[in-house]
Amino acid sequence: MTEDFLYLLRVRYSECDSQQIVFNAKYVEYIDVASMEYFRKVFGDYKNLLKKGVDISVVNVNVSWKSPATYDDIIAMTFKLKKIGNTSITYSIGFSNFKTKEEVAIGEITYVMVSIQEFQKTAIPTEIREQLETGATGVVNHAGIKI
Repeated sequence: MTEDFLYLLRVRYSECDSQQIVFNAKYVEYIDVASMEYFRKVFGDYKNLLKKGVDISVVNVNVSWKSPATYDDIIAMTFKLKKIGNTSITYSIGFSNFKTKEEVAIGEITYVMVSIQEFQKTAIPTEIREQLETGATGVVNHAGIKI
């Protein structure tokens, strides 16, 4: 299991609310986008998961805020595998300000493995479980900054 995946994004003006901070619902969107990049690294291509006749579906997502993020901040998101069950996978996601290192939020997301044909939950196949346990490394830099 690895914790070496980092996703970087730059807060866009349209993501801020009237208080000039990132609107709370955007954090779930950030988790979704970063998760797909994470899974793209885990499986080589997300389509490789689908070719095995399974997919993942979100069943729970939570966010707790620690400090605000504002327009043009660079948010660093780190993923940590928290639990793999028989049919589910849970990750904790840390949000921090890339420049100041200040903690912005903590998220958690749980997926359930589903069969593509019946769209019913199914046990995680051994090969996929091994890929999930190995995890992903590297950086996906959608912020466009030098690191």
